[in-house]
Amino acid sequence: MNAVRPFHLAIPVKSLDNARRFYGEVLGLQQGRSSDHWIDWNFYGHQFVTHVAEDVAGMKNHNGVDGHSVPVPHFGVVLLRDDWEALAQRVTAAGIEFVIEPYIRFKGQPGEQGTMFFYDYCGNALEFKTFNSDDDIFAT
Repeated sequence: MNAVRPFHLAIPVKSLDNARRFYGEVLGLQQGRSSDHWIDWNFYGHQFVTHVAEDVAGMKNHNGVDGHSVPVPHFGVVLLRDDWEALAQRVTAAGIEFVIEPYIRFKGQPGEQGTMFFYDYCGNALEFKTFNSDDDIFAT
């Protein structure tokens, strides 16, 4: 398999001001190109775009996983443990309410992982994970 390349993801937001406050100020992402209707972000090395689409932003559904109600759809990245813990502190300091607070899922099993879920200011669900080793990401 080829080396991992950056992904591109575009999501709907209710307003670019909310996107700037959340992705720029709370998460600390670098803003790239923009217009009156969208903003490109450097999402941990990936191309992430917030597009104004008020009618579809923030639709919420949930699915049961490991005894928790997981928001679907959601997106995020796998971080190194120190970065994951720092992000949890940053989100907490910003007063963002966790949908699922940071915890270790599947403890002692293949695929054991740290995970946390929260919503952005437009209602989009994000999940950030960490593993003890990248070899655990696709463990069965």
